[in-house]
Formats: sequence, C-alpha cells, structure tokens
Amino acid sequence: MATDRIRIGITGVSGYGGRELLRLCAAHPGFDVVYAGGESSAGRRLCELEPALIGQNLGNLTVAAFDPDHLDGVELLFASLPTGASREPLARVPGNVRVIDVGGDHRFVDGWAYGLTELPGVRPMICGASRVANPGCYPAATLLALAPIIAAGIGDPEGIVVDAKSGVSGAGRGGRSEFGFAETNEDVMPYGLERHSHVPEITEALTRLQHGTVAETVPPGTSRATVAFTPHLIPMTRGIIATCYVRPLRQSSVDELHDVAGRMYANEPFVRVVPPINGRGPRSTWATGSNLCFVGYARNHSTGHIICIGAIDNLGKGAAGQAVQNANLMVGLPEVAGLQALPLAP
Repeated sequence: MATDRIRIGITGVSGYGGRELLRLCAAHPGFDVVYAGGESSAGRRLCELEPALIGQNLGNLTVAAFDPDHLDGVELLFASLPTGASREPLARVPGNVRVIDVGGDHRFVDGWAYGLTELPGVRPMICGASRVANPGCYPAATLLALAPIIAAGIGDPEGIVVDAKSGVSGAGRGGRSEFGFAETNEDVMPYGLERHSHVPEITEALTRLQHGTVAETVPPGTSRATVAFTPHLIPMTRGIIATCYVRPLRQSSVDELHDVAGRMYANEPFVRVVPPINGRGPRSTWATGSNLCFVGYARNHSTGHIICIGAIDNLGKGAAGQAVQNANLMVGLPEVAGLQALPLAP
C-alpha cells in the first residue's frame, strides 16, 4: 500500500450516502479505504455489501460497529450518519483525524467549516480544515442556484419561494414502509410543510450572501433572508430539482442573470450555467452519478419573479461527491481528484 495515499474511514457505509462514498473512494487515485463503520452491517465484509468488490483486497475489509475512540490509522473520516446521530460521537474523534460530517449536525456550527465549496468565501475555510460540515442535499441545489442573484443584489433575499423535488434515496435507507416501491411509485408527496430541517441552513447562507461572503457572520441588525420551502418526494431513485422564485430588486434581463452566474462560476469545475433550451431548464438526469450542479435562470413575465433552477444528484453534489471534493481540499489534493467521470447515461 502506497504510503503517500490518504487513509480513509467511512462510517454509515451501508446507507445510501455511505455506499456512494465507498464507490467514489474505492476508485480515488489518492485514497485508501482502511476503515468501514456501521451498525446493521457490522461484522460483514464489504464485498457482501458491494459484490463488485469480490476478489478485491478492499472487499475483505470487515465493517465494525462505529467507535470513535478506535480509529487507528485513519487520517480522514467520512461520517454518513442520520441527522442527530453524529454530534456526540464525532466530538470524541481524535483531533489528528480530519472529519467530514455528511449529516446535518454541524452546519454553521462553531469550529466547523461549512462545505459548499462554490459559495463565496467558503473554499479558503475548507482548505486545511480539520472539521467540515457537508451541506444538505436540498440546500446544495437551492443555494448554488440562488447565490449569484442574491450576492449581486439583483434578487430580494426575503420572501423566496423554493419548490424542490427529490428522488427517494434522499429519504435515506431507514426501512420506513412509506418509502417503499409500492408507496412511492406513481405518486408525488409534498412533505415538511410546517418545518424542514434544511431551512435554517438555507436562510443562514442567504443572509450571509447579502454581504458577499458566507465565511463571516453578519453584523447585528442585518435583515434575515426568509424562505418558503416545500420539498416533494418523487418516484425516482436519485436526483434533485430546486425551482426558486425570487422577487427582483432591480430590472435585469435573462441574459444578465446568466452572465452574473457565469462570472461567479467561471472557474468552478462542477457548476454548469445553462440557458433555457426551448423554454426548458436543467434536468436531474444531467447530473446523475456525478458531482455536477446545473443552474439556469428565467423570468416570469406575469409576476416579474426571477426563476432560479438548480439540478444535482442528491447522492453526488448533495452528499458523497461534495464530501470527496471537500476531502481533496482538506488534504491538499487536486479538487477534482476522483470526481471527473461523466454522469451516468439515462
């Protein structure tokens, strides 16, 4: 085993996000997976979870019950645990082990860098950090679509309406019967109508974007962004479309909206700015299996609203792909390492 490769641990390896992390890290040119943690899968070999690993050295790695006090040899740990389950155990991880929390317990928490790399001011925080909080899947699509318009002062951060739709894998591999095939096929379900855990993350980032950077807290008295956020579960495995409606603060053409986004993301390897094609915006399948985000903009001529659309793979840019991108930055590898494969063909 090459000594210059980063020794990686993944806990929550049997969940959707953890399995996607395993897929990406197994093929990563600078990572060696040396630890796998899980609860329901503890005691099983990785090749039992992922038959493609049969006959491979990695496939013989046995999943351990996650114990943050016993991570010998791990240099960087991906924690793909349900929101609410990571705060206590990750506080016990030794300081010399870098950690990326793919769950929701450490977003905009002191001591943790917020890990949506493309937002203004974020990348320098991630580089060399020891603790990074991955963004939520819905916020990744929503914020990347909205950021150029809010940061440029074109759109009003108050009263934003977000209509977002996610594939069933976004609900996690929890075994709940309402997320089975029979319950989700041929159906669309709005949920989180009164409260959703991603709204504070979205509003905090948008509030900071008014001042041009997400890296700093806002001065007292700053008006807070407000968002009406309605997610929907739709009968596909993976993917997110976030359609955001923003009141304009000044007149702007659709071309200007795309130009503003194009300038913000000009050097970003994973964001594609796409003008409407025959009146259609980005599609979720464009990003499937990748770390890409597609953003597009339009105007509603009846109401004047700016329409901002973000399309990602919820397991890619919304989880594992973004986590690997952050890990690359944390350890000084090329940001795109292990993430340059094209999306899966529909």
